[in-house]
Amino acid sequence: MRKPKTGIKPINVLPLGFIGVIVIGAALLMLPIASKNGSSLPLINALFTATSATCVTGLIVVDTGTYFSLFGQIVILLLIQLGGLGLMTISMILFSLTGRKISLHDRMSMAEGLGENRLQGIVRLARGALLVTGLAETVGAVLLSFRFVPEYGFIKGIWFSVFHSISAFCNAGFDLIGNYRSFTQYSHDPYMMLVLMSLIVCGGLGFGVIINLRKTHDLRRLRLHSKLVLTGTAFMILSGMLLFLWIEYDNPRTIGEMNLFDKVMNALFQSITLRTAGFNTIEQVSLQDASKGISILFMLVGGGPAGTAGGLKITTIFTLLLAARAYIRGQFETEIFGRTIPIEQVRRALTITLLGGLFLFGMATMLSFSEQDMPARSLGFLNQMFEATSAFCTVGVSTGVTAATSNVTRIILILLMYAGRIGLITVAVSLVESTGKETVLHYPQEDILIG
Repeated sequence: MRKPKTGIKPINVLPLGFIGVIVIGAALLMLPIASKNGSSLPLINALFTATSATCVTGLIVVDTGTYFSLFGQIVILLLIQLGGLGLMTISMILFSLTGRKISLHDRMSMAEGLGENRLQGIVRLARGALLVTGLAETVGAVLLSFRFVPEYGFIKGIWFSVFHSISAFCNAGFDLIGNYRSFTQYSHDPYMMLVLMSLIVCGGLGFGVIINLRKTHDLRRLRLHSKLVLTGTAFMILSGMLLFLWIEYDNPRTIGEMNLFDKVMNALFQSITLRTAGFNTIEQVSLQDASKGISILFMLVGGGPAGTAGGLKITTIFTLLLAARAYIRGQFETEIFGRTIPIEQVRRALTITLLGGLFLFGMATMLSFSEQDMPARSLGFLNQMFEATSAFCTVGVSTGVTAATSNVTRIILILLMYAGRIGLITVAVSLVESTGKETVLHYPQEDILIG
């Protein structure tokens, strides 16, 4: 007799855990104490805000700085920290404090949450992630306080510094500046932009890469994963800066009237923030259409796995590019830095990209259809595609579509944010029961025409 299966599969812990956190967060944000005027936030807006915070996206339907009270802002910050670090990493703290032994099931769930495919050293990686996060956010808060304390006073300045440091490192994009301005008032402040960019990049690299860098003094001996993430990150940042500088150079609505140094700094900030940070120093709706198209591509690439960034991930896209290069050269294996990437990972990268692209385009089409008779229709499909990509890739930059949308569209954006943060592969595998059996029957091969 077969023993019936009990308990929750590790692959299901992450999706269900995020749903639980979102529901609790939404319930707390609906309390009158969460708003400055004592009113109760509507359910759909509470769900949207909780999802955006937990999925570290940054899209908002009510202004965080002017609508929510200190209690509401603390709830949002806790959701951001939970979403950025990962539920299982936080759970590990509770295990350590209570002296509970971390089981194999817990380790598998933790690996799934950190995006790792190996169990060896997963607890050590989780502890390292906590240490890196705490150190980076503390240093960031101290550096930001040199701007916020003189501007807002000691108490409010410290709170602003802590909130924005955590939001930046977790690539969340929530801000307390108010009136939907994000950091546009700091577009001429290189110090503020450099601090924020450093936090965004550190969070977007991934915990494994940061720990690998700390332990390895010889860069040539880094793991292949770390080399690929670092190389891809540098390429994306530099190429993005040059492209935005070129396209927006004479645009008076963005950087056209700035001096050369400020133009370079804002183009650099735009390139980095699209790696799923969500802050902005220039109005996104004022970008040239070409810049919006490039922004969509950069948002799709995203940051590194096992970090706080979203998107399809740098390693996913660059693995496909390397596989295409190998095919064009007539090579069977995908190689880089003297190493071969396993065919299983190439197939996984292809699956993620295909599913992600189809899902995003389908949801963007639904979003456009739902806005036929709404104000957001006048913004056009490019802006709607921009918004859908921002939600799915957990970026958080907006061209104004979210603020003008209907409840149906907000539900679509909620689904995009959730699927983007959890990962379509995780969602698909958690919904489909695996047979666990290897295929023993192989059918004969037959060629088809490709291309």
